[in-house]
Parts: sequence; structure tokens; C-alpha cells
Amino acid sequence: MAYEVLARKWRPQQFADVVGQEHVTKTLTNAIESGRVAHAYIFIGSRGIGKTTSARILAKALNCEKGPTPYPCDECDSCKEVMAGNNLDVIEIDGASNNGVDQVRELRDNARYSPTRSKFKIYIIDEVHMLSTQAFNALLKTLEEPPAHVKFIFATTDVHKVLPTILSRCQRFDLRRISVQDIFDRLRKGCDEEGVTISEDALLAIARGAEGGLRDAESALDQIISFRGKDIEEDDVLAVFGLVSRHVLENLTVAILKSDVPGIINIVAEMDRSGKDLQRVVMELMEHVRNLLVVLYAGKGSSALELPDTQMKFYEELAQEIEAGRVLRIIDALVETDGRMRYALSKKTLLETGLIRCSRAAETATLNELLKQVAELKKNFKSGVAPGVIAETPEQGYSVDPQKKKPAPNEVELLLNVWHDVIEHVSKADPLSRRYFLDTAPLRTDATHLAVGIDPEFSGEMERFNNSRTKLALARAVEKHVGRLLAVSFEPLKRDDQRPLPSDHVVSATSADSTQELTGLMKWYANPVVKTVVEAFNGEISDIRE
Repeated sequence: MAYEVLARKWRPQQFADVVGQEHVTKTLTNAIESGRVAHAYIFIGSRGIGKTTSARILAKALNCEKGPTPYPCDECDSCKEVMAGNNLDVIEIDGASNNGVDQVRELRDNARYSPTRSKFKIYIIDEVHMLSTQAFNALLKTLEEPPAHVKFIFATTDVHKVLPTILSRCQRFDLRRISVQDIFDRLRKGCDEEGVTISEDALLAIARGAEGGLRDAESALDQIISFRGKDIEEDDVLAVFGLVSRHVLENLTVAILKSDVPGIINIVAEMDRSGKDLQRVVMELMEHVRNLLVVLYAGKGSSALELPDTQMKFYEELAQEIEAGRVLRIIDALVETDGRMRYALSKKTLLETGLIRCSRAAETATLNELLKQVAELKKNFKSGVAPGVIAETPEQGYSVDPQKKKPAPNEVELLLNVWHDVIEHVSKADPLSRRYFLDTAPLRTDATHLAVGIDPEFSGEMERFNNSRTKLALARAVEKHVGRLLAVSFEPLKRDDQRPLPSDHVVSATSADSTQELTGLMKWYANPVVKTVVEAFNGEISDIRE
């Protein structure tokens, strides 16, 4: 006998065998059991998902010698003839080549005659949307009021071309694209029956490449078996169909999320050398990132995800390290890249630049993250503790490494020489503190403590100096010069202390305009909202517009 391809050999013969279309098979089963079989049905959906198969099983169920029954026996003459495609009472018509009004007129005339042996005369019209408008109109009357022994079953991949007057006379069933998991399971079952040894990643690659069509997946598997025999690995599938492995997509996703531009360029270069379809890479990567987004928002139990456990584990681990807003920006960049690549001459260059933009989108903090940080900073400010502040107690001050408790000689003199540098370092952490520290000078040090003197004229600003964030910044600046972290305290200088202060070398603003400008700045720096924002982002006011 001639070889029978897997797509035909594995064609379902019972409603229970149809993969991924439970909403259709259950309705038809209940209709047959309850005796509510309609005179016309239309099955709608993309290629290879079971439209014609469902139509044939329905025809077989209606004309089975033990029926109508939702469980045809597959043993009587009627069932065998339907399975072989030569039953005189089940007429399959190709809508593309029989689309004229004359063919419909002939069908209408033959429909008046009773079936030869079966209970019903059943017309299965595939690709019914190819019928002309005149042919549709010629069918209307017969379709609305057919003889009791006639049933119509239509199938189409483009329902928008079917006249509404036809649709309104049929019971409509929209068949879904079959999920990757369902295709994976069906191929696994078939391979076990055929004695084919195939890896899980290879099956997953075939299922992904089928794009929801089980027949496409079965045909691809048939081709792989012809190429490689009955021992198949993922590399065999990738070599034949130019697909990208799951591991490559996962590595590329991780490189984007970590802003690893060299890694992105290397992966794209390797895919290009391997002859992969770069346009398809974008589509598969988009699906990959979409799955991550679903896990972030809906969790692993979402009905929108029907994936093997190995993939789900990857998404769950990645979801713990990324914020959903960044993933949304990556998807936007991928959509834009996909649109540009359709008309690009150099797809590799465009893919590289598009993925680099994705990595930049993944690196940039979202508004929600910034607001969260601001809220955390405000919380810390209210509690008097800034992030990373060293714990301080009234008895001990800042915690200090015991090995660094030996005081060094002439430390005050050393600090006096570098006090300008210390002030500049503190002003980077707290810009508002610079003008205060210009009127300070180091007084004395010991093993654990630094005393800083303040010009008596500004001793009323003591609260400003005792800010925990300011004291920490000063302690860390001093640590760079003395080699240990000291607890800092402030005290007014004595009136007769002639110690030089940094402000003695700073030229003050003497003109009226400068004074007015400085006063205006200080007014805004004192504003609670402005003060919080400036301190939170370590910034300064560069322009004022009221």
C-alpha cells in the first residue's frame, strides 16, 4: 500500500479525539444525544485545527447504523465509507472549484432526492467563502428550509467573506488555535505509538513552529522523521525548519533584561550565521516576552498560559527580577522593530539596533519604581534614618571598627588642609548643606569621634547640621583622609577663636541683584515639597518659573 502521511493516519475518528476544541465537540455531542441536530453548521478557524475533521465525524455520527450517536462505531459500512471518503450520501465539495451558480443549482436539485442507504444526505462544503455572491444567493432558500433528510456543514478560514444571510441560517462554531501544550501532548502520544524517540525540546520546537495548527505540526514531524529517522533531537528540527531553540530565546531574553549589549550582538550574529529567519525571531521573542508579562500580572496559574513545566519555571524565576512596566516597554520596542523589519534590506542591522533599544528600555527605571523610591525616602526622612545610615546610639555614636580606634597625631591639621575637599564631597550627597559647612572647621578628634566647630553666628542652625544624612556624608568624607569612620558632633566656636573658616575665602554676593536671586532660591529651597524632591534626587534648583 502507498505510504499514508501522519496527518491522515492520525486524523481523529471520534469527537473525544479532536484536540483543543472541547467547546465544539461537547456541543455537538449534546445536540446528537438530545435530538437537537440543526440542519446547517459552519465551522470557522485557521488551517489545520480540525474543521473538516469535525465535519466528517459529525457526518459519520449522524449516518452510523447505530445512530444518530455521538459515538460512531467505525465498523459499519456507513462509517467505513465516510472514513474512506466514498460514501454516496456524504458529499464533500470544494468551494474554490465549485463556486458558480450552476454548481449550486445542481446541488439544490440533487438535494431533493432521498439518500441511497443512510439516514441523511450530508453536504460538506470546504472553503465555502470562495462561493460567488450569486451562488450564495442561489443557496439561500434551500439552506433555510432544506428537506428533512438533508444536512449542510460548511468550513471556512475567512468568515468575513461569507454573506451574513448565510451565517444567520447556520449554527456557528469558532474553532480555536491549538495551544502549544496540546500540540506537544498529541505529538508525544503519536511518537510513542510509532516508536519514535524524540527529545522534549525537539517536540516543543515543532509545536512552536506550527503556530496553532496541529496538521502543520504533524506534517513537520513527518518530514523530520524522513530526514533523521526515529531518533530526533532539537538540533535536527532547528536545522530543517530554521527555527530558533528555546535556550537561545531564553538567553536573548536574559541579555535584554540585563542590558547585556555585547551578549545581544553575539547571539544575533550566531543566528544570522546559522541562517535563521530573523523576522521570525522577533515574533518568537515577542511571544516569549508576552509570556513573561502574563506571569508578572496573572501568575503561573493563568489560563492564558499553557506551557510545559520547564518553560514555566524559567518565567517564574525571571519574573522575580523584573518590573512589569519595563517588560511593557520591551514589547513596544519589539512591535516597532517587527514593523520596520518587514521592509528593511538589512534585517540583521535593524534587529541588532531594535534589541539594543529593548535593552535600554529594560534598564530605565519606570515611573512606578521612582515613585516607590521617593515614598521610601520620605518614609526614611520622617523616621530620621536615611538608607544605609550607620546605627547611632547616645552612648556609642557611630559604630566603629575596633581595630581602627588608635588616634593619629595632627589629624585636625590634616583635616584643616583638606576641609574644602570634605565640604565638596558632602555637598554631592546633600547639596543644601554646602552653604552651612563653609562656616565650619574641624576642632578635635579622638579614637571614635570628630568634633566640628560652627561659626557662632550660625549656631542657631544646629538642627540642620544634626541631620543624620548630612552627618553620615561628612563622616564618610572624613574617613577617606583619616582612615577610619568617626562619629560626628557639632558645637559652636568660641567668640575669641580666630580659626580660619572656608567662608573667609568665598566671595559673597554683594550686588542687589545677586542678593535678591539668592534670597529667591533660598525661599524655594525652604519649600517642603521642593526640599523633599531635591534631597531625594540629590539635585539642585537651576531655574525658577512661576
